[in-house]
Amino acid sequence: MAALACGPGGAAAQSVRIKDIADVEGVRDNQLVGYGLVVGLAGTGDRLRTAIFTRQSLIGMLERLGVNTRDNEARLDTRNVAAVMVTANLPAFARPGSRIDIAVSALGDASNLQGGTLLVTPLLGADGEVYAVAQGAVATGAVAARGAGASVQRGVPTSARISSGAIVEREVPYALTGRPTIRLSLRNPDLTTARRIAAAINRDTGGSAATATDPRTVVLAMAGREPVGFLAEIEQLRVEPDQVARVVIEEASGTIVMGSNVRVSTVAIAQGNLTIRITETPRSASPMRSARGDRAGPADRHRGGRPGGAPRRRAARRGLPAGAGARPQCAGRRPARPDLHPAVDQGGRGLAGRDGAALMPAPLAPRNAASPAASLAASPPALRRAAQAFEAQALGQLLQPIFATLHSDRTAFGGGMAEAQWQPMLVDAMAQSITRSGRGLGLADAVLREMLRWQSAGDRPEETER
Repeated sequence: MAALACGPGGAAAQSVRIKDIADVEGVRDNQLVGYGLVVGLAGTGDRLRTAIFTRQSLIGMLERLGVNTRDNEARLDTRNVAAVMVTANLPAFARPGSRIDIAVSALGDASNLQGGTLLVTPLLGADGEVYAVAQGAVATGAVAARGAGASVQRGVPTSARISSGAIVEREVPYALTGRPTIRLSLRNPDLTTARRIAAAINRDTGGSAATATDPRTVVLAMAGREPVGFLAEIEQLRVEPDQVARVVIEEASGTIVMGSNVRVSTVAIAQGNLTIRITETPRSASPMRSARGDRAGPADRHRGGRPGGAPRRRAARRGLPAGAGARPQCAGRRPARPDLHPAVDQGGRGLAGRDGAALMPAPLAPRNAASPAASLAASPPALRRAAQAFEAQALGQLLQPIFATLHSDRTAFGGGMAEAQWQPMLVDAMAQSITRSGRGLGLADAVLREMLRWQSAGDRPEETER
């Protein structure tokens, strides 16, 4: 999917706290992992004949509890036990006795862990030491049901969580006191942002306590300062992070999000079988006409840079402003957030439809037009109807996926094959009505300006190879 984006020129980035864009190096979580058994399942556990590890674990657990089952291992058959892997994140500065959340995932061919209980499971760190012990009733949050002729499933029933299901037994040794330097690590490395963080800290401390050593790291010289209080003051300072020009496209829904630093050059917009090229037209000034206080019109790039007097006279005879549609510009109010362009509203709705087939161009603003509405109102009716038909087609393609997501039993006419046949015609009629009312996408005005510019210059648009 292709996307075209142009960003506003004046939106300033908002300042954020240092704690929201940087972390103290070394203060992080540590991953833990363990192997255990979940019991009490309603016939949805592992098959002991095929899950060898589950059978051996069950026999070993029973032996530790004083039950000998090795002599009758072949007769051991139950579907109420499942072997699972248990994972957890040990937070920084977690002390013995504190509780952490754990995740439980089936290891064998169990079909559902709902209703089971995790037996005591030690959780190991990367060094092989036990840092926590987990146990408790698992909760999958999924629904699975099966009948004779159909089945339904919502979520993943073989993956579960236990809130506060593990108790910390050992802490990771780490101390902030006694360190000559402490380093801040930026979550998004950037030279400009790192330098701004160091400058903000030095202004607050009145010295040179901070130094940006690379795009990710800012080194703090402690110089006998109390680390907790010093870091607490620093993380509340506000800086303006630098943003790169970035466009994010979600292909499934057609949502386009772009940053305020995005700029666009000469572009081409394709919709269906029609292609619109928006280019910058060079302008030349005539000394004789400029001396009389009359600005020269556009010099046509395709006609070899002809002086601008003739195009201006033809535009004046048609009641059009000289240079209309000569330079595409972005129209729209300043966004409420600096990382969003006005072309994408605050609800996250993008420019293109769900299938990404329609791309809407940015509205064109006349360079020297005193009243664009008056010039468009005086346009030939045939051209206006063609431009409105083009906008109605694009708007219809944007509206079709919206109506397609409605449940057939919640529509105005109850759904069914009959409604499915005439619903596209209803959407097309709705798009035509919106376009004629002037509350559409603004695409008709942009197309009309281009056609009038071609007509006033006496040129034809170039044909696009398909």
